Amino acid sequence: MTRILAVDDSPSMRQMVGVTLKSAGYEVLEACDGQEALELAKTQEAVDLVITDINMPNMDGITLVRELRALPHYRGVPLLVLTTEASTEKKLEGKAAGATGWVVKPFSPDRLLATIARIVA
Repeated sequence: MTRILAVDDSPSMRQMVGVTLKSAGYEVLEACDGQEALELAKTQEAVDLVITDINMPNMDGITLVRELRALPHYRGVPLLVLTTEASTEKKLEGKAAGATGWVVKPFSPDRLLATIARIVA
């Protein structure tokens, strides 16, 4: 089963993403910020995909992407950014840090699942 780590400081957004992914048959781990996600990444078996917000307390999503890319078992894991940030500058910053893709909120569950299917395939 494909394991996905969903990282967002908003409990309602984590729940929405979690329900969408679980209904599609994915196993979902959740973290409330980049710091918690990084701890999970270091202590749990690697996941198949990370979906992260950008604007979070303690550690933002761009820093999380950079930190995950530095871990040997996360070098090839797709890292998808799910955020309200739509600027080209932020997207380029995310890509430079190692993000695989970028989805702007609000998102349609079908579009998110289609993006995930394409990335994880």
